[in-house]
Amino acid sequence: MSWLLVIMGAVVGAPARYLTDRAVQRRHDTVFPWGTFTVNVIGCLILGLVTGAVAAGAASSHVQLLLGTGLCGALTTYSTFSCETLRLAEDGARFFAVANVLGSVVAGLGAVFTGTALAHALWS
Repeated sequence: MSWLLVIMGAVVGAPARYLTDRAVQRRHDTVFPWGTFTVNVIGCLILGLVTGAVAAGAASSHVQLLLGTGLCGALTTYSTFSCETLRLAEDGARFFAVANVLGSVVAGLGAVFTGTALAHALWS
């Protein structure tokens, strides 16, 4: 049953990642990878919310498998983040490469903390 929940979440997360990335990137005329940045921060927020809900007893481990592992696992992408950062550095856009690393870490951590705090406020 667990693997089925992960697959179900991933079936939604993977196309959501692709479509969100394309929609966001289409709106920005820059080399900065705003699409990947956006899906990663959204995934961190969702994962923080889900983790906080499970910790508060408001959601089951099944929800964590479906949304945390499946949806967020397919929605977010460390490999694309890494490749895009390397491409920026190799193309001479070092400022954007550093901004991508620092911005992604700070925004991702901020989003996961925000999600956890929101879950705590809602269910504790």
